Amino acid sequence: MAKAFTSKVVTANALLEGDAVWLTEDDRWTHDIAKAELLTDEAHADLRLIEAQMRQHEIAGAYLADAIETPDGPAPVHFREDFRTRGPSNYFHGKQTEA
Repeated sequence: MAKAFTSKVVTANALLEGDAVWLTEDDRWTHDIAKAELLTDEAHADLRLIEAQMRQHEIAGAYLADAIETPDGPAPVHFREDFRTRGPSNYFHGKQTEA
């Protein structure tokens, strides 16, 4: 039996700075997962991923990541995605300097 589809967000790494980014409903890349488009339909999620993968001049490694809806917007489900929301881990820069 096929696994049921769960909500997703499109994520990638920004090409220039390498930071994790998420695709918004209005086709912008954001550094804040809470502003990402939450995809609840599998066919629409696949389409959004294809569209993101065509933007190789902006991002690298686009994929669908599991997410849940919260009052503040989408939030990661898995540790890996939660870790990516905090920015690079080799030293404090990017999102980590804002915390």
